Amino acid sequence: MLELVFLGTAASAPSIQRGLPAQVVLYRDERFLIDCGEGTQRQILRSGLGFRRLDRVLLTHGHLDHILGLGGLISTFARWEAVEGVEIYGGRRSLDRVRDLIFGVVLRGARPPVSIDLVDVRPGILLESPEFEVRVFNVDHRGPGSVGYRFSEKARRPFMPEKAKALGVPQGPVRRDLVNGQRISLPDGRVIEPDEVLGPARPGVSVAITGDTGRVDNLLEAVAGVDVLVTEATYLTRDRELARRFGHITAEEAAWLAREAGVRMLALNHLSQRYRVRDILREVEAIFEPVIVARDFDRLSLTREAIKLTNQQLEEDSELLEGEGVEGLEM
Repeated sequence: MLELVFLGTAASAPSIQRGLPAQVVLYRDERFLIDCGEGTQRQILRSGLGFRRLDRVLLTHGHLDHILGLGGLISTFARWEAVEGVEIYGGRRSLDRVRDLIFGVVLRGARPPVSIDLVDVRPGILLESPEFEVRVFNVDHRGPGSVGYRFSEKARRPFMPEKAKALGVPQGPVRRDLVNGQRISLPDGRVIEPDEVLGPARPGVSVAITGDTGRVDNLLEAVAGVDVLVTEATYLTRDRELARRFGHITAEEAAWLAREAGVRMLALNHLSQRYRVRDILREVEAIFEPVIVARDFDRLSLTREAIKLTNQQLEEDSELLEGEGVEGLEM
């Protein structure tokens, strides 16, 4: 199972209901914090996730609404000793800004209390294990160095205990060896191949997070076939010119990407205070469903059978994103 927790879903400036961009991807013992807007550490506490094992931060880009929370988070890590070290991944321009923030402002030349590694990313596989991988892809958003991330559970062949029992394969480590693709020998001399007890490969689940983006036509291959596509809906079509001026897409374009890429579900974030949820949904659902307009603390649990949405923090959805907002404040 793959899980995604939205910690902040606002664009540019926080609102009463929404914090600045941040989300966490969880897979078994793996945790990844994607972006870290101002106030993220409080959102982490409110979500119940806590700080332990949250030692990898993946940045989509270096605008302040996506990185300012790193200062407070690193300071808290230093005091609480929640992690031994932090790895911060991102494009070179993003990491230059993070370096200025952490080493020039937060630490002011002092020795870091925990190890801090800044890792410049390139398109392709970033992290990989036998069961899981993280890929990086380029995104076009107001200058070079913006990236998105794709988290994928690898395909696996399910073990069929009834076949193993019929072949006389005992319980225990030999069954684990077969699951891992190793042939085994039974006491009677027979050799059992993995193909004899493993079913057809079942694809794993996947999530793609684009971060802020000014176009979608170049993302089709990177996000093709994911179970959940997380992308922005900062503007509606009536404000397309504003979207272009500030390097963003419209909700309609996000829906087009989801449809053309053949994704299973669309989740929209980076939301402006100028629009109402129902207006965003009206524009998107004319092109693609299912879609959610993500709220802070929404949690998506992904399996091949279903995608489950829960939120322990909020009561039933009301009119979020009320009132007039401020755009173009990314710095």
